[in-house]
Amino acid sequence: MTDALPHATPGSPRLLLGIDTGGTYTDAVVYDEDARVVVAKAKAPTTHHDLSIGIAGAIDGAVHAAGVDPARIELVSLSTTLATNALVEGSGRPVAAVIIGFDDEVIERGGLRDALAGDPAILLTGGHDPHGSERAPLDLDRLRTEVAAVADRVDGFAVMAQFSVRNPAHERAAAAVIREVTGATVTASHVLSEQLNGPRRAVTAILNARLVPIVDRLVATTERTLVDQGVHAPVMVVRGDGSLVSAAFVRERPIETILSGPAASLVGAAHLTGLDDAIISDIGGTTTDIAVLRTGMPLVSTLGATVGGHRTMVAAVAMHTHGLGGDSQVHHDDRAVGAVLTLGPRRVIPVAQLAVTHGAVVRAAMDRQLVADRPDDLDGVFVVLLDAVRAAQVVDADERSAIGAVTTGPAPADGAVAPAATVMTSAARRRAVERLVRRGVLQLAAFTPTD
Repeated sequence: MTDALPHATPGSPRLLLGIDTGGTYTDAVVYDEDARVVVAKAKAPTTHHDLSIGIAGAIDGAVHAAGVDPARIELVSLSTTLATNALVEGSGRPVAAVIIGFDDEVIERGGLRDALAGDPAILLTGGHDPHGSERAPLDLDRLRTEVAAVADRVDGFAVMAQFSVRNPAHERAAAAVIREVTGATVTASHVLSEQLNGPRRAVTAILNARLVPIVDRLVATTERTLVDQGVHAPVMVVRGDGSLVSAAFVRERPIETILSGPAASLVGAAHLTGLDDAIISDIGGTTTDIAVLRTGMPLVSTLGATVGGHRTMVAAVAMHTHGLGGDSQVHHDDRAVGAVLTLGPRRVIPVAQLAVTHGAVVRAAMDRQLVADRPDDLDGVFVVLLDAVRAAQVVDADERSAIGAVTTGPAPADGAVAPAATVMTSAARRRAVERLVRRGVLQLAAFTPTD
């Protein structure tokens, strides 16, 4: 979908390209900075299995509609809701937390248990006092043993040591050992924030570690796609407070991109409307975001953004984010008395969209469900294989069994899609599917407001 807008001046010397990758659509605009007008815009579905398809479609559509040479673009600005969506939906990558100098009670404070969501936590002696002096030696031998034991279950590590903002030596030493043993990415809490409050700093580090693979993939795909499209301009990324930072920065600190998309929407709304004071509601496929413009600038929460129920130490636009969008899953609670429907927070593929590419599977399953004796909570739900490469690397027996049920579904010619009722046949299989969805290996399709 493309539009060349009126009053465009494609001959102006300074052209910028804006890209926003959301949970449902990827948008691109060509902007004439001298004339301060949008020259052209385009929209393409976000293709989660291969982000380059949606990004390339949006870029190509916008540049073609603008009628400009891609080489003339001087700067690319990227915003995204992928990080926000992952936290709202609880679909970030699995990580292990290495917590140094705290006792078991720390896990119960500051939302740390919720942030861990069942992922492993390794508690070690060590840490420093408020003056930066070592309280106890760091047990590196035990760290090596415990890290090796969980390495095949996680995609990254978060390290938090007591008073690391006063002395980060133990966090740095632990991070070095983890990289040596596993080769995995490591987030150290002192890098993300200099504020006190160990549990909240730990939560921020865990969430950052969850987002590293997601945002790194987005940035790498965007940079590669831009080159393929003939755009050789530097890429900057919109941070959660509306400012721009380098792509290299957000690859290490993806937590800074939470609320990036909504922050960009606020700036855009101010520009397009000319209003200095307004309440802005941004309704997307995954979330609804509400924020305030005051004197032409978005209000920023310096105390830390809260997303998906997690309070972070990241400065971002003061925004209320709800897991409610066009692609939020509609649930039917068959255990409740009467018809009880709930909406969200998980984003799924709309059944209507799935039917376009896998019509035979969808129709056959729903025809059977319509004549069944009683409804089931998996009616109208389908499981889609999202990442075949990572699926082939799965070692857990229940997870492999679930993947096998998808890839050998009732209509193999239609691709790797199967009714959830044939995949999630036991409690163990349901848990396996949930884990695989969270890791981005599988995706669910179900009824949504879009349908």
